[in-house]
Amino acid sequence: MSGSVLDLSTRARDVFRAVVESYLGSGAPIGSRTVSKLAGLNLSPASIRNVMQDLEELGLLAAPHTSAGRMPTESGLRLFVDGMMQAAEPSPEERAAIEQRLSGIGPIEEALAATTAALSGLSACAGIVLVPKLEPVLRQFAFVPLSDKQALAVLVGADGTVENRVVDLPPGLPPSALSDAANYMSQRLCGLTLRQAQTRLRVEIGEGRAALDAASGELVARGLAIWSQDGSERPVLIVRGQANLIDAAAAADLERVRQLLDELESKEEIARLLDGARAGQGMKIFIGSENKLFSLSGSSVIAAPYHDAAGQVVGVVGVIGPTRLNYARVVPMVDFTAQALTRLMQ
Repeated sequence: MSGSVLDLSTRARDVFRAVVESYLGSGAPIGSRTVSKLAGLNLSPASIRNVMQDLEELGLLAAPHTSAGRMPTESGLRLFVDGMMQAAEPSPEERAAIEQRLSGIGPIEEALAATTAALSGLSACAGIVLVPKLEPVLRQFAFVPLSDKQALAVLVGADGTVENRVVDLPPGLPPSALSDAANYMSQRLCGLTLRQAQTRLRVEIGEGRAALDAASGELVARGLAIWSQDGSERPVLIVRGQANLIDAAAAADLERVRQLLDELESKEEIARLLDGARAGQGMKIFIGSENKLFSLSGSSVIAAPYHDAAGQVVGVVGVIGPTRLNYARVVPMVDFTAQALTRLMQ
């Protein structure tokens, strides 16, 4: 179904809004008699049934199974979110709960994880945040021999982080090559990111300025390559509050919940979904099958980008939940959290 709210009559809009808001509040289909009792609707159950039938023919409502009640379709939810929803700003208590998680001292990932957990608890959804892809600046290197074929490559970042990787050694590598490679890396590559270090290594070896023999040069290249590969494959997605997805309303639809939990395990796929939201400057809302990843579970994603001091998008924060989530409350909450993370990045 394509169109806008303006295509509906005033009566149809009133009935449609009543059905959607009731469904989002209860998670259950709503019948004409229940709608007729809502304040502001001076319509008989028979009149409401006729309107609901018209809305069903337009693809905005559906009757699940043999139920006499109606519930919004994904197209109906999209129409409601885009054209009828009246957003409710986060309360002072909700704002304080989110901002409090940003005030702690520690690595940025801890603040992001804590904020995501707060957003999850307040929204009763799973909270997600795409962490900025920050390349470590190198401070110190070491190679520790493990055997004739392998060594432990130790990288110390400028922020104090220490990472270890097992590197396969070239055949016939002399013992001195380990110390030669480590000394070269510490002297020539400190203060650079991994990408910058790889570029400098290629240039210096190409111009004969590396002061390394072939074996040591290959060892340096292997060490930088394995760190870079590992960094690019490392999950950059934090997920918190999956247990919120298993509530009383979900008990009747456990297969959908199981499917969603399985989908949340695929962090790389979710990261790619959120990475697509980085291209825009505003809120992204995916409802059900609008996104292939969550089409089976019938879930919705609400995501908003956050920015650094230069105004560049560095990550995305949001929630994943059932399509019946309270969009009017959750959308502004996600937007506020993105603004709070932007302030953190300043």
